[in-house]
Amino acid sequence: MKKKTVIITGASGGFGRTFTKVFLEGGYHVVATIRDETKKSVVLEGLTPKDAGNLTFALLDVTDEESVNNFGSIVQGLDRVDVLINNAGFAVAGFAEELSMEEYQFQLETNLLGVMRVSNQVLPKMRKQGNGRIINISSISGLIGFPGLSPYVSSKYALEGYSESLRLEVKKFGIDVVLVEPGSFQTNIWSSGTHMSSKAGNADSPYLELFTGMNKRLQKDRESYGDPVDVANLVLMIAEMKKTPTLRYTVGKGVRLSLLAKRLLPWRVWEKIVLSQLRNKD
Repeated sequence: MKKKTVIITGASGGFGRTFTKVFLEGGYHVVATIRDETKKSVVLEGLTPKDAGNLTFALLDVTDEESVNNFGSIVQGLDRVDVLINNAGFAVAGFAEELSMEEYQFQLETNLLGVMRVSNQVLPKMRKQGNGRIINISSISGLIGFPGLSPYVSSKYALEGYSESLRLEVKKFGIDVVLVEPGSFQTNIWSSGTHMSSKAGNADSPYLELFTGMNKRLQKDRESYGDPVDVANLVLMIAEMKKTPTLRYTVGKGVRLSLLAKRLLPWRVWEKIVLSQLRNKD
């Protein structure tokens, strides 16, 4: 029996590296996409020779049409694609008034349009084989808006809508589309994976107080961030499900409670709670 094949975008950072390790341990042939060939060593670190033997690297920049088309040729050369994990992403941080349209476009090119480009390269293969599973890595930010993250939040809200529509379109072909919505985890999306607006935190910014309060809150919350392995195990479980998975899966400490509170509380109460958590208390 041939190994199942999974494609993982953004395999060298964020959740991607953990996904790669967990799926290799699960017996998959992993096609790990990276933008920079020098990042291979990052992905290979800690892998056994056996697992490394089931790993194939592919260069891919999800924002570049030529790169995506070249990747499409690699996809067509595969015997089959059982799972696609659209994981490549990053965060643009800053306050809406101080952000340029180029920064918003920069965000959407990866987190939304990149998912669309890659999915379109894989869908014909899945349709032809009569089955497949596309797992899009969203975020609690696709369900709850946060100040200072409007580009990231916008990209994830849009990803939610795209995934919902795509799921309804391809279901009859035996293809499942699934959203995984993590809360805060110990990945590099909030360090090397973040593009911070040059104006954020400037002394003359009208949002300086909010920026300072947010930073203090982030530092305080870091101690309770979850382990990315929990998300990887959930994604593997979804990939392995015999029954049809549902559309959305949330994961992370406090995520379900936050979503329930937002759904049930009047907006006036909800926004008061959120903003109170971000006050700059010296």
